[in-house]
Amino acid sequence: MSLQEPDDGSWGESDDDWYDAPTPRWPLDWRGLYPRERWAWFERLWSDACALQERYRLAIRSGWWEDQVQVEALAALAAWVGRYDAGEWDDPPGKLALLHDLERVALLLRDGREPFAPDRDRLAFSRYLIDLGCQPPPGRGARCDPA
Repeated sequence: MSLQEPDDGSWGESDDDWYDAPTPRWPLDWRGLYPRERWAWFERLWSDACALQERYRLAIRSGWWEDQVQVEALAALAAWVGRYDAGEWDDPPGKLALLHDLERVALLLRDGREPFAPDRDRLAFSRYLIDLGCQPPPGRGARCDPA
């Protein structure tokens, strides 16, 4: 997430306007979402998994989306990192705890056939989501585009 200045160079009526902006939150679990929301939830988690794998050198395994523990671990880690990245949390000891806990999270992600390779695994991921009852938006599929 990045903050962008208004085109006219002003910051609004008051500095408090910036703090009132709602932070979009996703649930940490996909159950209970409508089919299109489920697809969007998993697509976002796919992007998060790609970013977490790159950023923290996590040994994510192919097929992680089929293991509910791995899905929940990645969703929780992505939410945790996201709050620091967004500036919602400013707690250096907490960030160090996150970095320290990466080793424990990695233990949850170790089961699987082979290393996660987004280009190779994309089709299997999309098929799994369809089998799960998720509904993609028209003309869209799973991607690995960390934002």
